[in-house]
Amino acid sequence: MSSAGVTPARDTGMHALRHLFASVLLNAGESIKAVAEYLGHTDPAFTLKTYTHLMPSSQDRARTAIGNAFGTLWTP
Repeated sequence: MSSAGVTPARDTGMHALRHLFASVLLNAGESIKAVAEYLGHTDPAFTLKTYTHLMPSSQDRARTAIGNAFGTLWTP
């Protein structure tokens, strides 16, 4: 156990930090190719397979894009 009271393990160490890093970037709309590069993955397909469940759905992205367009182009 560390002085912070955290038991070193896969889900509390560097792996968890990498997962958080990827999660935050994907949630912000960063591309799989860029995230793969940042994580040092040679194949973006591996990154996609690993983190696809964290990516916003295409329906969410479509709603956001249309909402942003109407919010920007049309004001009552």
